Amino acid sequence: MLTYKEAVALILRTVAPLSGEDVSLGQALGRVLSEPVTARWDLPPADNSAMDGYAFPFAGQEAGCELRVAGFVPAGASHETLLAPGEAIKIMTGAPLPPGCDTVVPIEDVKASGATIRLEATPKAGQHVRRRGEELRAGETVLPAGTSLHSGEMGILAAAGAQRVRTVRTPRVALLSTGDELVELGQTPGPGQIVNSNYHLLAARLTEEGCMVIPLGIARDERGDLGARIARGLEADVLITTGGVSVGDRDHVQETLLAQGFELGFWKVAIKPGKPVLFGRCGSTLIFGLPGNPAASAATFELFARPALRRLAGHGDPLQPRLAVTLTTAVSGGEKRQRFLWGTLVERDGRYLFTPSGRQGSGQNRSIQGSQALLPVPGGSAEISAGSEVEVLLLRLPPGAALPA
Repeated sequence: MLTYKEAVALILRTVAPLSGEDVSLGQALGRVLSEPVTARWDLPPADNSAMDGYAFPFAGQEAGCELRVAGFVPAGASHETLLAPGEAIKIMTGAPLPPGCDTVVPIEDVKASGATIRLEATPKAGQHVRRRGEELRAGETVLPAGTSLHSGEMGILAAAGAQRVRTVRTPRVALLSTGDELVELGQTPGPGQIVNSNYHLLAARLTEEGCMVIPLGIARDERGDLGARIARGLEADVLITTGGVSVGDRDHVQETLLAQGFELGFWKVAIKPGKPVLFGRCGSTLIFGLPGNPAASAATFELFARPALRRLAGHGDPLQPRLAVTLTTAVSGGEKRQRFLWGTLVERDGRYLFTPSGRQGSGQNRSIQGSQALLPVPGGSAEISAGSEVEVLLLRLPPGAALPA
């Protein structure tokens, strides 16, 4: 049976980024560039004023010097006439400097009287001027391939004129639930039945990860229905199933996959929860068979499916970041398999405190709700005492919090 690290390494050796596609900049948020983007023009496109003030050719002017105001240049306009000696022009932030002008004094550093200004402070040559191309030159690489596109990247791409960009394609993920005990949300469960909560949790996580979700519904525990739904799922980049991967009489997922050309990567990993997790591929489609118990399904998604999805989407950092934290309560040892405990984070005095959830059962939805991290506990470890410094796998930060510097 593979360890967690061995299973993740096998997945990442198997998975490569998807092909690139051209999209409008408005569709690119959250994606990863598959090709570098170059600037269409210089940025700024001309020398311009960094302040609302007055521009003039610097000639050693000092405090007390008077200049005649020869005009006004608002943002979005230009003034092409060369100023005469002793002249200045009123200018707004972002407006291009008139020919010959190389210095700007802010409005608050002059005293205006009619068509004349008097300098209240001695300026420095070239002050408050943004030079043409100081941020980017035409043809210069704005962002390299492999860059994840967030709001800041979107802004610089727009400024550089990148109306369309080539990004790694969004993963298409088919999501199939299995089990006679499941009913859809909106139906009243009968004896022995439960609502299919796994679909809603996983569909939400897939959406958060930027994936396109293809719902396949609930497959009953018989090979015909299961096989037909799996066949539809094999048209996606990834097929994720929940339930039916253990060794029960009605756990038919693996044998149904094998009948359709499944190549097994691994089945069973030495972890708790989530031991009977399944990974492999059918043709170009990656397959993850997750356990049916909610906390086990959620944990194996985070530990195995999410890194694969991030690699498919082109991210260079597919694994969850590790965060050093202080344990608030003792954690028992003695388990044979490596455990992953759900828990919450609280920031205090620049450090994060981690509190394991009181509900760690694999069938507990409450294990997942509110959790922001998973604590790996090595198999066979001794008890970890409260106050110990440990590392957790970060799923999300608490609202308003940030990673420590």
